[in-house]
Amino acid sequence: MMVCLGKFRPVVIWRCAPGISIKWMVGPVSRIAPKITETSSSRGFTLMEVLVAISVLAICLVVILQLFSGGLKAGKLSDDYTRGVFHATEKIEEILFPDVLEEGTTEGEFEDGFRWRADITRLEQREEEAGRLPFDTFTITVKISWGTVGHEKHFKIDTLKVAEKIKPGDAGSGG
Repeated sequence: MMVCLGKFRPVVIWRCAPGISIKWMVGPVSRIAPKITETSSSRGFTLMEVLVAISVLAICLVVILQLFSGGLKAGKLSDDYTRGVFHATEKIEEILFPDVLEEGTTEGEFEDGFRWRADITRLEQREEEAGRLPFDTFTITVKISWGTVGHEKHFKIDTLKVAEKIKPGDAGSGG
């Protein structure tokens, strides 16, 4: 307990616990008015501290939501590329199945919106090898594309096929 002299009247201060004290102001005619106060170390947060905490929380939430959104976009893109690879290998196998290949370009669209273009070209052989080799080598390129104009994605796969040479007399026969 401590007795202090205030401006106009004495004040009695009792310390109850660390940081909390009770002040009794003694006025004229034995008027006693208790007042409980806290020291500066146990006060609440200031408005500035609350605003800073909310700002930090908001920034953290925005970053977390952007990471989640980016993960979803990456998953969708990965799914699209996986389907593109599947369609490309399917088209390559379809082209490689027949024994005879013809040079040229074909294109089309799959049911799920993926477009394809296949280019088949015969590789030129050197003159000294062309007469003695019994086969031709073809390059097959399949390009798969999807998406809208301006945001189009594409995937390309190449392979080689060795096929029998087409004899000049067999080129027009159908059987």
